[in-house]
Amino acid sequence: MTEQQSSSDDELAKLISELVSRETENPPGNERRAAEYVQKWLADRDIDVELIRDPYEDRPQVAARVGEGDPTVVLNGHIDVVPAGSREEWSHPPYGAEIEAGRLYGRGSADMKTGVAIAMKALVDLKQAIETDALSGELVFHAAIGEETAEPGTKTLLERGYDGDYGVVLEPTGMRTATSEKGLAWYEITIAGEPSHASRPNQGDNAISNARPVLAALEAYDDRIGEREDDLVGQAHATVTQIEAGTKENIVPEDAVITVDRRFLPEESAEQIDAEIDELLADVEDDHDIETSWRRTRTYESAAIDSDSYLANVFREASAEHADVPTDPWGMKASTDVRNFVNDSNIEAITWGPGDLAQAHTYDEHVKLTDATAGLRALEDALGVLLET
Repeated sequence: MTEQQSSSDDELAKLISELVSRETENPPGNERRAAEYVQKWLADRDIDVELIRDPYEDRPQVAARVGEGDPTVVLNGHIDVVPAGSREEWSHPPYGAEIEAGRLYGRGSADMKTGVAIAMKALVDLKQAIETDALSGELVFHAAIGEETAEPGTKTLLERGYDGDYGVVLEPTGMRTATSEKGLAWYEITIAGEPSHASRPNQGDNAISNARPVLAALEAYDDRIGEREDDLVGQAHATVTQIEAGTKENIVPEDAVITVDRRFLPEESAEQIDAEIDELLADVEDDHDIETSWRRTRTYESAAIDSDSYLANVFREASAEHADVPTDPWGMKASTDVRNFVNDSNIEAITWGPGDLAQAHTYDEHVKLTDATAGLRALEDALGVLLET
């Protein structure tokens, strides 16, 4: 390793540490301090950058540009993180950004402040080459809010003109190149009952008992749709993740609420799933003489591009050069803001970045610093190919 590379690696580790140490939990939406830091860090390095106070005045996001012309490559990351949870479960403070045995610990270290950091660093590292026409085209950068709660952070930045020909969403994929991903739909199903004193249970109608056939029908539904499979993202699923019922220990519950997490394939749609849930509940109502209602509370549409696209192949080759990464076609089982590029803005985009997705949302979340530096070098190599004159 050269002295210059060592200095660059140290700067990257410091940048990741600074981002992780700024608590940006969402909910409630604490991105401001990180957004202001990102904006200042880039401005201090003569990058054209601005704080975007849209869609929320008090939760700014960041957008930046280097160069002009074609092609334009958008580097996208989100700066919000899920809550850290019980501090007692962490062996390293969730916002301490402590480094031990080559791993940097903290909430957001994997998901996805390392991705944000390597994009910032690439913007600065490639600035001179782009402005002197050694590379041709433009880099656009997003530090978006609200990804963890399906808010329109990335969508807003794209709509405001921070778009391009290609998009790279820098989520932790272990530097594998994802050209498709599952969609997500959450359903809230309410099963009706009638309250009564628990000493007179027959006077009421127990919503928990009424929920049993709904749960059985959902389990059968999950088995059926598990037979639907996509070559890249795997199986469809419908998982019951929450059940809420009852207001007091001695009252027969008047309703029960079931939450279902439905993961769907690129060839499925939320509207199709709505119809399936509606039919499932209508059948249960007829068979068991109960009343139900439902609503879809959150949706991430699935997204896919050609698995053999030029963009994907450039990143596969760069990843293989800098890490032991498979180059076969692959898709994400999780959902990301890549849907805003592909579905909303018709931009060819991939999900790609350093870090292990299995670390996301966990206690003692961490990233290996060697993975971060490999990711930066692969990213800069890939951008060099995309922007070559």
